[in-house]
Amino acid sequence: MDQRLADAYILRMTIGTRLFTLLHGREVGRDGMGNIYYEDRRLRDGKRRRWVMYAGAPEASTVPPEWHAWLHYTTDAPLPGAHRPWQKPHQPNATGTIAGYRPPGHDYQGGHRARATGDYEAWTPGS
Repeated sequence: MDQRLADAYILRMTIGTRLFTLLHGREVGRDGMGNIYYEDRRLRDGKRRRWVMYAGAPEASTVPPEWHAWLHYTTDAPLPGAHRPWQKPHQPNATGTIAGYRPPGHDYQGGHRARATGDYEAWTPGS
């Protein structure tokens, strides 16, 4: 899909979602990334529809685990701040961005990797 068409689709989708949110949505909460979570005011098929309005680009990896569980009806209420001491703060997926991981030897890291150590022995059939 052409980038301009993709941008226009996202814009139309956002306008439609915003209109639906104004007419039918009830704000449930916000996360640390600035995303706003909504729930439908009406019951449909025994449950209320849930959705998120992203603070920036619509990127699903910006949704923290507690809100992801709520969006997918795993929990009845989000549990923000219910973190274990060993848990790190949520970070969105940085793949494809300047903050993404690039191993030593990647072209953007200079393209030079460490030499082989010589401890590799190739397998040959019948040996």
